Amino acid sequence: MTEAAELPPAPEQARTVFGDRFADAVRYAELLAEAGVQRGLIGPREVPRLWERHLLNCAVLSEVVPEGVTVCDVGSGAGLPGIPLALVREDLKITLLEPLLRRTNFLTEVVELLGLDHVTVVRGRAEEVMGKVPSVHVVTARAVAPLDRLATWGIPLLRPYGEMLALKGDTAEEELKSAATALSKLGAVETSILHVGEGVVDPLSTVVRVEVGESPGGVRFAAKKAKAARAGRARRRR
Repeated sequence: MTEAAELPPAPEQARTVFGDRFADAVRYAELLAEAGVQRGLIGPREVPRLWERHLLNCAVLSEVVPEGVTVCDVGSGAGLPGIPLALVREDLKITLLEPLLRRTNFLTEVVELLGLDHVTVVRGRAEEVMGKVPSVHVVTARAVAPLDRLATWGIPLLRPYGEMLALKGDTAEEELKSAATALSKLGAVETSILHVGEGVVDPLSTVVRVEVGESPGGVRFAAKKAKAARAGRARRRR
């Protein structure tokens, strides 16, 4: 296919970043360039910049993810940033959360093909799975929604004192200011903007970090989560 032929060779930085998983990263890039384009998961114009703009840009998020934690990649789409993160961090337990069937089918195929045993694919919207899936230490997201809306989906999935890491572009500072009130209501206690990928990507990847306190999502979401958990236990007893 024309799209596959346009995929450039992996840059040298990719060998360093992905290490033993470099061959799997190459295969993932090929899958994005072929099946990803054919199924409408990414646009054909993205193929020439898959490495710098997508795989490496997402993989460097690992610099700010703590060791051995659970992660939920909200609105995972074609697996960005969840799959690059999984390739470089086998110490993490990652859930790829995505509502669209054609995307979850692709994600499941990729996870199986690459042998990512520490990755689970879940079909659903964040607001639907709250209380039905275990809370996580870290929520990740990329190009899903403006920060205030993303926070209403992602923060309630966190454990107490967890954090949301959202890959953003030039609008990061503006979005953070606009979302300040909403974030506070959702239980955020600290926010910051981080730049990662020194020596790997240019420009650096921008990450908005939102840290929460003991009530992720605030009081309203705590009640909703508890209600969903009770309903889940009742269904299991039947």
